[in-house]
Amino acid sequence: MKRLDSKLARIRSGQYKRSDFIIADAKDGDMGPSLTSSGPHRQPDGTWNRYRTRAEFLDQITAIVQQDIVDIMLVSASNLELLNERDVFRNSAVKPAIRANDTTDIWRCRGAVYHNSVSRPFRSASLSHVMYGAAEPTPDRQIVGTDLGLYSITFNNDIDADVRSLEAFGEFRVDAVAHGFKYFLEVFNPNVETGIDPKVLPHYVNDVILRCLAGVTKAERPQFLKIAYNGPKALEELASFDPSLVVGVLGGGAGTTRDCFELLYQAERYGARVALFGRKINLAEDPLAMVAMMRQVADGTIAPAEAVKAYHGELQKQKIKPARSLDDDLVVTEAPLKAG
Repeated sequence: MKRLDSKLARIRSGQYKRSDFIIADAKDGDMGPSLTSSGPHRQPDGTWNRYRTRAEFLDQITAIVQQDIVDIMLVSASNLELLNERDVFRNSAVKPAIRANDTTDIWRCRGAVYHNSVSRPFRSASLSHVMYGAAEPTPDRQIVGTDLGLYSITFNNDIDADVRSLEAFGEFRVDAVAHGFKYFLEVFNPNVETGIDPKVLPHYVNDVILRCLAGVTKAERPQFLKIAYNGPKALEELASFDPSLVVGVLGGGAGTTRDCFELLYQAERYGARVALFGRKINLAEDPLAMVAMMRQVADGTIAPAEAVKAYHGELQKQKIKPARSLDDDLVVTEAPLKAG
């Protein structure tokens, strides 16, 4: 049993404690921005002139898995295949997961404008290949990859586009049940102008999440949700509505180090039980030190501001130049966090 399974069991049984808060590292950016998602190859003085290679990116993932703090490592199907060739997850308590679909709103390639159009559903990963390494599963075949993935959907208050996305989601659920594949559901904020008042938008997102799951029985429901943090009121509304639906937040942009720790703190405080951070870890000066501090903030052993200071102390100890001064890194810059 992976650590994720026992944590989810305690959360669902009402026995949650802060050490059960689930942290995931989202290293699936090659399904969207592609090459640049590997992050900059930084020197100790903070300078860089190229992005990490795929091999260096896989080394980074391996190091975080071996650190054994995160509960989920989210990657692309192709990178999971290579990580499994290294036996990275064989004796690890960290659960591997793959991005099971790659809708057009995450296609943020250099020079591209795909993400400025209404999201269209698209799925390139084959569940059979992800799970069994073969085109078709057989009854005696053991799972060699993973049986967990992320499925994302974006609602835009556009009836034709939203129906297409819901139909694709339905087709995925049929495929997932047939394979015994579990998933968590990511619901992005709209990626185009919707005409909805910004103050109402967080509640629109809550409504469409619950609406799209209302006709979905237990056999097809997600393990948990991954949503943008739209402030304390919206998160608390969703998390308290149905305790059987475990709510998680996504990390969003890189932001300051305080933004990262503050998001964890507020998310847990207002009812989230999962955090999935990509850029906030990948773009950190020291991703391993960042993850270690994130765990302490989630556990409640250190406050966000003190965690920033401790993180800078670790950078100083390792002679790594921080991207920002301590004073600048202590500032909360992301609007939803200022409401908490």
